Amino acid sequence: MELGMIGLGRMGGNMVQRLLGGGHCVVAYDPRAEAVEALTQSGATGASAIQDLVDQLTPPRAVWVMVPAGEPTEGTVNAVADTLTRGDVILDGGNSNYKDSMRRAAALNDRGISFLDVGTSGGVWGLTEGYSMMIGGDLDAFRRLEPVFQTLAPAPDKGYGHVGPAGAGHFVKMVHNGIEYGLMQAYAEGFELMEAKREFGLDLAQIAENWRHGSVVRSWLLDLTAAALHQDEKLEGIQAYVEDSGEGRWTVDESIELAIPVPVIAASLQARFRSRQEQPYGAKLLAAMRNQFGGHTVRNVE
Repeated sequence: MELGMIGLGRMGGNMVQRLLGGGHCVVAYDPRAEAVEALTQSGATGASAIQDLVDQLTPPRAVWVMVPAGEPTEGTVNAVADTLTRGDVILDGGNSNYKDSMRRAAALNDRGISFLDVGTSGGVWGLTEGYSMMIGGDLDAFRRLEPVFQTLAPAPDKGYGHVGPAGAGHFVKMVHNGIEYGLMQAYAEGFELMEAKREFGLDLAQIAENWRHGSVVRSWLLDLTAAALHQDEKLEGIQAYVEDSGEGRWTVDESIELAIPVPVIAASLQARFRSRQEQPYGAKLLAAMRNQFGGHTVRNVE
């Protein structure tokens, strides 16, 4: 099958290579010429611009956009749409807000262009392990492009699926990432508790490896945790600063809109916020209050 791919970052580039390995024809474009050149050497057809990419595809065309959420996706989808005709398909494989995907799908539908929002998980391991894809949008478009999803998935019969109408794919991916926040936080807290029990001299890397086999808490995240601890159990080269890419916030916002409690996910998001603060004001105020009502000592800034 023939597919256009826009956005050749680490994930997008790996997806192109997996598609090429599955026998698909890929026309690739990225503003970075060196990224396009690298994939042409692997068998992709390079494009110098979005119009050039579309011109090299045979109607009905399918163009996969793999760029950061927000304005980069908005601008790219609009630019691609301006070059397409009725019957073509745009796929958004980034972490867009599902409400934006619903809006884009409606606008494109008015022009006769189908839109698929493809929530994609797999990260840097997707090239070898395959990608999990949660796909929303037009069912006919999904069926036409199913061979592409089967190639990208871990196996032709698992790891991907049409989950609902436009926006559903990115909604499910949003919740997926919120769950990921909670799982990561639970592992982090458990290992921190064990690390603090110095009298036992626990080997955290060995424990993580132990839990990977037969334990009810085994998971791919634990596999990655074990690998990280094996490389540097003390984590001396890493700051305790944890970013969030937006999906956790959207998940908590959605829980408020629907009045559905998600305390674990919410707490894990708040923990990430706290990790970025040096000498947080709230903690200072707690110390000051204890000093005021009980005369408890405070540690002054040196």
